[in-house]
Amino acid sequence: MGNNSKPEIVVVSDSIGETAELVAQAAKIQFNEGIERIKKFSFILDFDQIDEVIDYCKGKKCLIVYTIVIKEMKDYINKKAKENNIKIVDVLGPLINPLTELTGLKPKREAGLNRQLTSYYFEKVEAIEFAVKYDDGKDPRGFKKADIVLVGISRTSKTPLSMYFAYKNYRVANLPLVPEVEPPKELFEVSKKKIVGLTNDPRKLNEIRRERLKDMGIKDNSNYADLSRIIEELDYADKIFNRLKCPVINVSNRAIEETASIIIHILSKNN
Repeated sequence: MGNNSKPEIVVVSDSIGETAELVAQAAKIQFNEGIERIKKFSFILDFDQIDEVIDYCKGKKCLIVYTIVIKEMKDYINKKAKENNIKIVDVLGPLINPLTELTGLKPKREAGLNRQLTSYYFEKVEAIEFAVKYDDGKDPRGFKKADIVLVGISRTSKTPLSMYFAYKNYRVANLPLVPEVEPPKELFEVSKKKIVGLTNDPRKLNEIRRERLKDMGIKDNSNYADLSRIIEELDYADKIFNRLKCPVINVSNRAIEETASIIIHILSKNN
């Protein structure tokens, strides 16, 4: 392991791992580019799976962040982490212990209780399916069915925001704006109160798109990352935003959670 390697956050859960992942993401944001990534291991229900997590972390700079409630599993992952000098954090422990004292009750210690098939769970699944179905303007009929409609040029966080809102039970459709393609008529037929425009700074977009091309193995002289092309796209988007008379948010240097909070505030005022 090189001394200059960036640390990883390894999320481990006996369920989906959403809680630990959100906590890890909130912490990661505080360190900008200092954290390499968040790696998630879900539905960890036996000791062999914990061994796999430990093996993954060996030789790396890792912080294990876990939500495991079964005592034997907790004890085992803590023991194995200590044996291998891996830093580890129990997300639920600091809450469960004082609540045990306050209530005088013992916690159930059952894995996956938050996944029980409640109406809230089904609504969340439906919202996620909706976000996937109506991502990137795949079906314009989704605009009228959506709670929120996000519009903006490529790499303005439309899809990540759609999925974030889906986990909050909002049905979201989004549409990429391209100068050569007229937006579908359905976009102009929905309530303006649920449409939000997303934009970004030209140079930030240039940087993001160049990295995207690099990840895809495409040379960065592509028109997609050309600064003049980006400015042209942003100007076109502004014209569409004016036609829609919708609020516009600049997502540059904003975390998904922050942008989502602004959108909810705007929509609450509109409605």
